[in-house]
Amino acid sequence: MRTGSEPTTARSALRARFWLSVWGMAWAIFGTAAFALTGRLGWALACGVLWLVATVDLAVILRHLRQGPHYQPGPDIPPYPPTYRPPKS
Repeated sequence: MRTGSEPTTARSALRARFWLSVWGMAWAIFGTAAFALTGRLGWALACGVLWLVATVDLAVILRHLRQGPHYQPGPDIPPYPPTYRPPKS
């Protein structure tokens, strides 16, 4: 719910998230390969799961970047009134 106290220029740090995701994915790929080559399959599996999570996160970030900025009401738009729900008896 919009309360009216949101910053008018707030933006998500998607580019920072993008580069952190790329960095994490690179380390997960390296860890998966290194542990698989040394025969530590449990650690290789853990790094593989981390690689999968970083890949999904990267896909979500890229989707949000491609969507572009969304409409945000300006300071001249009053906040939405809270919805009133009568208590259940």
